[in-house]
Amino acid sequence: MAGSIDRVTQAAADAGLDIEIKRMGASTRTAEEAAMQCGCTVAQIVKSLIFQGENSGKLFLFLVSGSNQLDLAKAAALTNEPLKRADPRHIRDETGFAIGGVAPIGHLIVMPAFADEVLLGFDRIWAAAGAHDAVFAAEPYAMINAAKAVVADLSA
Repeated sequence: MAGSIDRVTQAAADAGLDIEIKRMGASTRTAEEAAMQCGCTVAQIVKSLIFQGENSGKLFLFLVSGSNQLDLAKAAALTNEPLKRADPRHIRDETGFAIGGVAPIGHLIVMPAFADEVLLGFDRIWAAAGAHDAVFAAEPYAMINAAKAVVADLSA
């Protein structure tokens, strides 16, 4: 997993995002676990969700507040096609990240990204950094810009 963390570090540097990746020593796979480890609210955790276009097969990244659910109808409207959950192996092969450690930046491929506008309501948000126990914090606009994500209403 060190390679995954290194990719996140490099992607942040390339985007001008100054981050410190923290290894928590315990799982941060779920938003609840991450919030406990980071000492923040569940809403401040960024879930990096990857869905696949049913028609194109293309992968899409959605950055959603940990306390919210992705509204698939809103997401599909943004991508112009119905979406389905992507297979975990496919996600790992294409992005270089395993489920539970998918970061908003540092993917092996370029894919369209969308960020929930709810995330902009915080001074600081936390996201996975490439491993099940690795996280980083950033100012929301800076993280969203580094992810090259379009801000939209994504919450159910």
